[in-house]
Amino acid sequence: MRALVQTVGRASVTVDGEVVGEVTDGLLVLLGVTHTDTAQLAQTMARKVHELRILDDERSAADTGAPILVVSQFTLYGDARKGRRPSWTAAAPAERAEPLVTEFVEALRGRGAPVRTGRFRAHMLVESVNVGPRTLLLDL
Repeated sequence: MRALVQTVGRASVTVDGEVVGEVTDGLLVLLGVTHTDTAQLAQTMARKVHELRILDDERSAADTGAPILVVSQFTLYGDARKGRRPSWTAAAPAERAEPLVTEFVEALRGRGAPVRTGRFRAHMLVESVNVGPRTLLLDL
């Protein structure tokens, strides 16, 4: 499981002209799932993201109550080492990935995090205004 975590002043996801998820002064998390990921790993990643000291004054979303926008992102497992056309074979198929993304989101909510999401399998327009910018790739 991979999570690209960014601090944002604001971020939103729009599907078919409708904003389906948005946050202000929080985190944008692009989440990728691979074939070997498990529900336990999704819970571990949720804890890591929630407690990640990436906000001002080395504080975390757990410390501040900062909202988190989670967007599924299979392209985090793209591989372009052989040429210019990425391979997506390391990304889990949607049927496997969607329940694990849901598990990640529910684990964050179980920790008390205010979470918004994109829409799985939808063509999403993701907008963000990064703060810092501070971006970190977590790979478990």
